[in-house]
Amino acid sequence: MEEEKPRNQLMQYAGFAAQLAGALLAAVFAGKWIDKYTGIDFPILIWLLPLLVLIVLLIKVVKDTSKK
Repeated sequence: MEEEKPRNQLMQYAGFAAQLAGALLAAVFAGKWIDKYTGIDFPILIWLLPLLVLIVLLIKVVKDTSKK
């Protein structure tokens, strides 16, 4: 098997970083909006949604980088 070129790996990780930033940003705003809409005094979803996004993306990274 041929090794991937360093530029391809760089683009892969840059894409993942953009995906992570976008997903976290969306999760924070969605959590803030849901907390405000439901009238919850403690901002629980503004914490839980980004945490859930981090867990899911971490699982994705492990699956993508693990060798079968």
